Amino acid sequence: MRKITAILVVLILVSCGAVATKNSGKQPLYEVLTQQQQGGAGILFFEILTEPNEIKMLQNDAHLKNKISAEDVQQSNFVILNLGEKVTGGYTVGVESVVETDKNIIITVKETSPEPDAMVSQSITYPFCVVKINSKKEIIIK
Repeated sequence: MRKITAILVVLILVSCGAVATKNSGKQPLYEVLTQQQQGGAGILFFEILTEPNEIKMLQNDAHLKNKISAEDVQQSNFVILNLGEKVTGGYTVGVESVVETDKNIIITVKETSPEPDAMVSQSITYPFCVVKINSKKEIIIK
């Protein structure tokens, strides 16, 4: 009986082991640079920044200035996801998925609201998220 138990334990441990994969060296398609409860605008909007002068504005933000390089300005697009003014905490906006096609990048936005009975801060919040897309293809936001 102990042998059977030992064999099962070994099989379980082996099946749960990590599998080594080769990294192609390719950078990920997107990166969330910041996601915050405060700091966004008072209205709901999603904005795509493609031009260098637009992107350079992000570099003036204290949370983003060390996350955006000169190379990023030339090779990446950026997306601002702004949820608008919310009367309590517990709201977030982010990325559910990013899919690259031959012609464009499709971003699916995920908006999260607090549960009706959740304990949340009783303060006005302005949730937002800034995403770097490592491509200069056209971006479609869903």
